[in-house]
Amino acid sequence: MYQTSYFSSADRDEVISFIKENAFATICGIGQDGYPVATQVPLMLESREDKLYLQGHIMRKQSHTLAFENHQQVLVLFQGPHSYISARHYSPQNTASTWNYSTVQAKGKIAFLDQDALFQLLDKLTAHFENDSSSPSLMQHMTHEYVQSNMKAIVAFEIEVSSLDHVFKWSQNKPLETQEAILQSLQQGNLQEQLAAEEMRMRLKKK
Repeated sequence: MYQTSYFSSADRDEVISFIKENAFATICGIGQDGYPVATQVPLMLESREDKLYLQGHIMRKQSHTLAFENHQQVLVLFQGPHSYISARHYSPQNTASTWNYSTVQAKGKIAFLDQDALFQLLDKLTAHFENDSSSPSLMQHMTHEYVQSNMKAIVAFEIEVSSLDHVFKWSQNKPLETQEAILQSLQQGNLQEQLAAEEMRMRLKKK
């Protein structure tokens, strides 16, 4: 991970908030053949006894499931807004363009859970992402047979986080007028650039 003091100075609470706001993560591990494997899943963050745990579920009998069963050390990537930044905004302009982005990397050890824990996790995950106590999609509205049938195909896990690293790179190393020019340009761009503008505006307000 690319790290400098400019872009890696967020406190722990800000990093944790970023994880919660960008919950659809990529889990990377090593397969039985020695090659990397990866899978994308929504994750929920839980704190217990001053330790962080990432919780989710994946399909059984997949390449990533087999990989995580044999190599418990994993890397989890959380990605936020990002965008190309042209050097035309810089002064002088004879410098390279760049890419602005937010990302967090969590290293840890994955452990698979039993069926009782899977049921509890599904209930928590659904309630968390539905975020509506009256939603008809909550687990309590599903039949026991339906839930049990789907549980046969998946397995719950949690990852005990051993380290967190981040890069929140939003031109903090540039003069304020340059940052403002970049922000104005991003606001006029495509959807991805507009999302990047929102992220950059938030960070400028914190100054």
